[in-house]
Formats: sequence, C-alpha cells, structure tokens
Amino acid sequence: MISSLKPASRPYQRVLLKLSGEALMGKRDYGLDNDTVVAIAADIVSVVAMGVQVCVVIGGGNIFRGVSGAAAGMERSQADSIGMLATVMNGLAMQNALEKQGVPTRVQSAIAMSSLCEPFIRRRAIRHMEKGRVVIFAAGTGNPFFTTDTAASLRAVEMGCDALLKGTQVDGVYSADPRKVAGAERYEELTYLDVLSRDLQVMDAAAISLARENNLPILVFNIHAPGAFAQVMRGDGLFTKIIER
Repeated sequence: MISSLKPASRPYQRVLLKLSGEALMGKRDYGLDNDTVVAIAADIVSVVAMGVQVCVVIGGGNIFRGVSGAAAGMERSQADSIGMLATVMNGLAMQNALEKQGVPTRVQSAIAMSSLCEPFIRRRAIRHMEKGRVVIFAAGTGNPFFTTDTAASLRAVEMGCDALLKGTQVDGVYSADPRKVAGAERYEELTYLDVLSRDLQVMDAAAISLARENNLPILVFNIHAPGAFAQVMRGDGLFTKIIER
C-alpha cells in the first residue's frame, strides 16, 4: 500500500472523481486504451498519497451508450441496462490499474453481481475510504433514464464528499467546445444557475440541480493533463469551479 503524505492544510478531505467512458479510450475509437487507464490511475494514486479519500464514477460510453441504443430502435430501459453493465467493465479495468500501482480498491455496483464486485452499501463504502481504499461506484444509479453524471452527484452527496471533480477533455468549462469553436470563452467560476441557464452541457440538469441542492462544489478540469487531478486538489492548475455564490 502506498504511504500517505498529508500536507499541513488540504481544502478537500474526500472527493468523487467523475470520468466519462470516452476518457479511457485514448486515441482509440472504441473500448479501453490500457496506457490511458494506467495514466489516469497514476493521477488517482497521487491524490490518495496526499491523504485525500477518493471515490470514482466512470461512464460507459466507450463501450455502449444507452441513448444511442434507444435511438437505433432498442427499448430505452433495456439499452440503459446494457450501458450500466459497460460501466462495471470500466470500473473493473480501473480497479486493476489502481491495484497494480499499490492502492487497494473496491468496486461497488448498484446492480447485484456478487461474483464480480460488492453491492452498493453506503456505510461500507465510507468505511473503505476511511481505510485508504479507493471506491469505484459502477452501474450508475441502478435505474434507467439516469445518467452517470447524476449517479456521480448522488454518490458524492451520499458519501459526504467535499467536492465533485469532473475530468473532461478540456481544462474547464467554456461557452462552446474550444476544440471546434475558435475564441470560445473559458470560465474560471460559475454558479449552478449559470450552467443551467446558459445550457453549458457540463453535466446534465439533474446532476447540477442535485449538487446545487446539497451545496456540492463541482470542479471541472482536463483529466488528460498529467498530474492535473493532484494540482486541482492543491488549488493549482487550470479548472473551473461551479458553486453557489
């Protein structure tokens, strides 16, 4: 197990990291890129080494996206169930990468599959984190029609997290996709209502509303920038903060 390097002051004691399934693809068009998974795991390890308790929610869009399945003619509830299983696969892959780097990890699924992972039990998950283990929450909320963004907000609130970290493909929230729109404005800080009223597409409306109701700060940063997760935990680097002013 890695040693804990606790700084004198740390604004966040427990955080939830939300990753899209696409974040694990690297340069591939589909599935998992092992080097990318290992690199993201290394960033999580560095944050755990700071003494921060970490839990993770990962989407499944790199394998199957329920909305796309429904759009192709599949019944939405069934399509979402397949998508939830994809998040379990991603969770197990991340668990493998983390444990190879010395961090004990537990995967808890909202859908019972005892031979692969634990069921979601709130108090057990909290105890795992108190013991220095990373907890990966898989299978979303266990219900169709709810995104993994909403699952991330829900689990962050249930775990009593100090912040929800959204790892994206860019270094914060912009007025438009900066990879497609030249001159898109980057925001340092926003309110929850700013995100909703401007339709900024950071997370879905249900996730933002749940965070707002529970005063849960959301920090948006580039997950592919080496060491960015740890930088955000120290208050450094580039990120956008979404709070209630």
